[in-house]
Amino acid sequence: MWSRRITLGTLLPLMVLLVFQDGPAPHEQRRETATGPRPPRGLPQPAVVSRKEWHADEGLVRERPQYTGAAKAVFVHHTGNPNDYDCAEAPELIQAVQSDHVEKDGWDDIGYNFLVDRCGTIYEGRAGGVGRSVLGAHTKGFNADTVGIAAIGNFGAGAEVPKPMMDALVEIAAWKLAPGVDPLATVELVSTNAESRFDEGQVARLDVISGHRDSYETRCPGDVLYGLLPELRERVARLRDTAPGSAAAPRLRPYF
Repeated sequence: MWSRRITLGTLLPLMVLLVFQDGPAPHEQRRETATGPRPPRGLPQPAVVSRKEWHADEGLVRERPQYTGAAKAVFVHHTGNPNDYDCAEAPELIQAVQSDHVEKDGWDDIGYNFLVDRCGTIYEGRAGGVGRSVLGAHTKGFNADTVGIAAIGNFGAGAEVPKPMMDALVEIAAWKLAPGVDPLATVELVSTNAESRFDEGQVARLDVISGHRDSYETRCPGDVLYGLLPELRERVARLRDTAPGSAAAPRLRPYF
């Protein structure tokens, strides 16, 4: 057995090399970890229609809200509704989703943390406070430390995702992801339910912004919306990068 003492003289050249290395290669699409210099606190909260405003049935709610850690990941869903609804009908559609989640699925409340309609309006989903980390029931096995956002509609083959809806998805995802989380990264989450794509206790490596199908055997959020997730990640990253006070220090490339 032997040991080597690292002196300041040994470290200084390495530190200098680290500081002056270039950042990631241009056009890099994906980071290796979910931590990075992307604080979102300069972002204002987007306008959100409250549960009171969309007339949530609070009598359906079976338990008080539970809370979890700040969102390390976003799961994107669709509700499966026909896409030709009038946006004035969105509150009624959300009421029906809440009823189905409680009375058919047996959940405590609507599962999604947020919903977005085709006109770009964002709605509060599960009760507990839009600014708090509410434990949802949106992604079996991965509800902890995540946020579930549902696009109202059905975005399978042949559908179109309206621009206002996409814009709203960008806004709410950028705002809800925890400080330091990189939307272009991957994250390791531990499955809590073997009915997901991963055994209970298994570590899953997923995109920070994932579709429901990435963690569960489902077609959600539809092929078209799923195909737009790379664009969503890029736009969320740009929005967080341009937020007031979010100027990032140069990213360091390890020197070997």
